[in-house]
Amino acid sequence: MASCYFYMYFLPIYILILGFTIVVDYFAGLYIAKSEGRNRKIWLICSLIANIGVLAFFKYYNFLNYNITVLLDDFGYKNTIPHLNILLPVGLSFHTFQAMSYTIEVYRGHQKPEKHFGIYALYVMFYPQLVAGPIERPQNILHQFYEKKYFDYDRVVSGLRLMLWGFIKKLVVADRLGIYVDAVYNNAEHHSGISMIIATAFFGFQIYCDFSGYSDIAIGAAKVMGYDLMTNFRRPILNSKSIGEVWQRWHISLTTWFRDYLYFPLGGSKKGPLMNVRNVLIVFALSGLWHGANWTFVIWGLWNGFLISAERIINPVLRKIHKLLGVTANFFRAATVFCLVSLGGVWFRSLTLDQGWYITKSILTLKPGGFFKGEPPTNFGYYLFAVFMLISVEHIQEYYPNLKLINNNNVVVRYTGYVLILTMILMVGVFNGGQFIYFQF
Repeated sequence: MASCYFYMYFLPIYILILGFTIVVDYFAGLYIAKSEGRNRKIWLICSLIANIGVLAFFKYYNFLNYNITVLLDDFGYKNTIPHLNILLPVGLSFHTFQAMSYTIEVYRGHQKPEKHFGIYALYVMFYPQLVAGPIERPQNILHQFYEKKYFDYDRVVSGLRLMLWGFIKKLVVADRLGIYVDAVYNNAEHHSGISMIIATAFFGFQIYCDFSGYSDIAIGAAKVMGYDLMTNFRRPILNSKSIGEVWQRWHISLTTWFRDYLYFPLGGSKKGPLMNVRNVLIVFALSGLWHGANWTFVIWGLWNGFLISAERIINPVLRKIHKLLGVTANFFRAATVFCLVSLGGVWFRSLTLDQGWYITKSILTLKPGGFFKGEPPTNFGYYLFAVFMLISVEHIQEYYPNLKLINNNNVVVRYTGYVLILTMILMVGVFNGGQFIYFQF
C-alpha cells in the first residue's frame, strides 16, 4: 500500500499500467511453472509481449512515429498515424526490466513462482528502488519479504549514513555541477571549445553522482527497513583502468541484466571475434535506446560498444604500453578512460543529433572563445570543490577503506564528520527541487 501511494503521487492513473503488468506476470509465472514443453515458452512470450508492449507504447510510440514520418516524406508519402501526447510513466524502464527478469528466471528454473500476489506485487513496486533501480532479481529480494524484521540500531544507522552520502552526491556535486553544464549545453553556440570540454567533464561527474546518489538513497532506505538491495555502483569515475571495467562498476544492475538476458543468449564471446563485436554493439545500442527514445542515446550506446570492442582487440598492444609507463600506467589509463567515456557523454546530454555533433566538433577543434563566459569565479570554485571532494572521498573508499570519518568508532571524530558534512550541504548544496535525471528513463 505504501508503494502504491508512492507511485500514485506522481500521476495516480498510471497505477493501472503497473497493475496490468503485475497481474499478467503473476499468472504467467504460475502457468510457466505448471506447464511443460512448448506451453512454457508461450506463457513466457505472453509475459514479454505485455511488458515490452507497454514500454514500447509509452516510451517509443512517438519516436517510431516520427521516424516513419521522416522516412515516408523522403518517398513523397504522408504519414496519417497521429502523434500522441503521452506522459512517460515514471521509472517504467526500471520496473519493466525487473518484472521481465522474474518470468525469465521462472522459465529457466532458477526461481520458483511466487504464489502470494501481494508479495509478487511488492517485488515489482518496492518503493525505494521502484523509480530508478537498482533493477533487482527475484532470487535476491523475494525471500526477504517473508523474513520478519526486527529493529537493529546498527543497521538503521548504516542505512541513514548511506542515504546521507547519496544526498551529498545529489545536492553538493550533481546539482551544483548541473548549473554549469546546463549553462553551456543549453547555449553551446555562445561557448568556446574549452568551456565545452569542462562542461562535458563536469557532466560525467554530474550524471554519476545524480544516479549513484539515488541508488545510495534507495539502498540506504531499504537497509533502514531491513532489506538488502544489490550494489549498483562501485566508484567507476577515475577508478576504472579500462572501458570494460567502467561497465563492471557502472549501473551494475542494468549491465548484468543485458549480459544475462541478451549478451549470453546471443552467444557472448563464444562464436569468434566478429560475432562478439556484433553482440557487444547490439547490446550497447539497445542499452542506449533503453535510456531514451532518441538517436542520441543510440549513438552514445554504440560509442561505448565500439570502445569496448576496440579495447579487446588492441589489448596486447595496450599491455605493452602500460608496461613501458610503469608506475604511472594506472593514472594514464584512468585518465584516458575518463576522457573517452566523457566524449561519448556528449551524446547522452545532447537533446538532438545536431547539438551532439556541434558540441563534439567544437571540442575536437577547440572552438575559440572565452573560458568562463561570464561565470563568477566564486561559483567556479564551488564546482572544483565538489569535484575534488568527490574524487578524494572515493579514492579513500577505494584504496584506504579503513580510514573512516562518519563510520569512525571514535565518537568525537564521528560527530565532527556529521557537522562538517551538514555544513557542506548547507553551504554548497543546491536546493532547487531538481529531479533525479534517471526519473525520465
